[in-house]
Amino acid sequence: MLNKLTIKGNIVDVIGRRIYKGIVYIENEIIVKIEEKEVEEDIFIMPGFINSHVHIESSMLTPASFAEIAVKHGTVAVVSDPHEIANVCGNNGINFMLQSGKKTPLKFFFGAPSCVPATSFETSGHILSSKDIDNLLKRDDIYFLSEMMNFPGVIYKDSEVLKKIEFAHKYKKKIDGHAPGLSGNDLKKYADAGISTDHECITIEEAVEKIKFGIKIQIREGSAAKNFESLYQLIDLYPDMIMLCTDDSHPDDLLNGHINLLVKRALNKNLDLFNVLRSVSYNVVSHYNIDVGLLQTGDKADFIIVDNLKSLNIEKTFINGNIVYDGKSTTFTNKETTIINNFNCNKINESDIKIENAGEKIKVINIIDGELFTQSFIYSHKQTDKYISSNINDDILKIVVVNRYKPSKPIIGFIKNFGLTKGAIAGSIAHDSHNIIVVGTSDSEMVIAVNKIIEIKGGIVVCNNDQTDFLELEIAGLMTNKNIYRVAKKYELLDFKAKTLGTKLKAPFMTLSFMALLVIPELKIGDKGLFDGNKFELTSLFTK
Repeated sequence: MLNKLTIKGNIVDVIGRRIYKGIVYIENEIIVKIEEKEVEEDIFIMPGFINSHVHIESSMLTPASFAEIAVKHGTVAVVSDPHEIANVCGNNGINFMLQSGKKTPLKFFFGAPSCVPATSFETSGHILSSKDIDNLLKRDDIYFLSEMMNFPGVIYKDSEVLKKIEFAHKYKKKIDGHAPGLSGNDLKKYADAGISTDHECITIEEAVEKIKFGIKIQIREGSAAKNFESLYQLIDLYPDMIMLCTDDSHPDDLLNGHINLLVKRALNKNLDLFNVLRSVSYNVVSHYNIDVGLLQTGDKADFIIVDNLKSLNIEKTFINGNIVYDGKSTTFTNKETTIINNFNCNKINESDIKIENAGEKIKVINIIDGELFTQSFIYSHKQTDKYISSNINDDILKIVVVNRYKPSKPIIGFIKNFGLTKGAIAGSIAHDSHNIIVVGTSDSEMVIAVNKIIEIKGGIVVCNNDQTDFLELEIAGLMTNKNIYRVAKKYELLDFKAKTLGTKLKAPFMTLSFMALLVIPELKIGDKGLFDGNKFELTSLFTK
């Protein structure tokens, strides 16, 4: 028996770039006819939104839980890199994401993580070789080679990196990029390898140069990295080369909105309606060749109904012809039960994170709030004790990374602009290898926070004196089975508690997690040492 449905209203045609009154006829999952006709209904029917690049793990939710909130914001599909869980659990982690995503109507299009680990300068839970990538890319449920973070490997023709790229070409699958600040001849080499996207641009000039080399730009607005204001003009300047994405979003932000918020912001900038809508629909579908409907006859019935083209209030979301959000609630539930993880480390004590005073001048990580980039500067600590400690008055705090995969000596560094005046915060989310990372004002509180992470086998922690509060992330130390509302409420509480310790950062936990992201310059810290992102090598804490 055919499942028939008709929808009447203003039809927003992103292919024909026009809006007209009409009726959409749906049978089963397919739009079988669109009739242009005067109707009384004044709602707007348009293609659903697609996030062109997102790490689901950063939401701290499983794909199944993520879907419940995403469809409420008009999202019908996401292009996702399971890079985070792959660094922790390898192929088992990728399969977990695929299976979780299949439990929901939201369309997940996962890629094969190209850089597990992202570099050889840190310890991850697993390694995905070129052979592993070959096996992944030949699968029908893997759609692209995920962001190629090892751009030096591309430029200098690392054999393993080139093999992974060759396999993507072999299976005719796109290659996502990740090349912050790359320009000139090195950028040309990167583009010539077949890299097709980049989401790391922070200036118009950087983006335009990449576009001229044929690289499509994904304008990113996440919880920590926010580049929309710098780049939004590209939507009208290069409408066929732009997509929108979040990259990394925390649960509290997801409650408020998703890609729909970027669409509204773009329209409030008086950008062309169809250029904006194509950046979250047609451009993504055509680039990745994914099976998502664009409100055309013969398409899958993936669309949304909104009240108007300014406030864009989502009244209904349809995927494959079925209502998945009815204006009040989703029509499906999440019953995730699987748990996978990878923790094998011992608790630490204060002596493990002491650093002997080997000179007055030290290299310090300088945070830029809202950016993944950091600065490196030389600080004269002027301490005469045997060991160097945090200097709260100068906002120079100790930061420590602990290997979660095997017992190892912690790595100690210092960081500026975190702003804590008391206490410590820690987490097992530390891009990309997801070792334990902690920043604090005292060794005792940092140790308590780290040991709580080890005790619960993953999560985020706030420690003030000897009191801790935490969110357990039982799946790979990255995600939880809890629903979005419980997770967001707890995360908001921990975010508030972190800010009562003095930090003014917009997203202190996410900012902390990116201090271990070695592939983004300038100075970062991993479980093997301080890392100079400009020279792409480990560096010493002390300097002359």
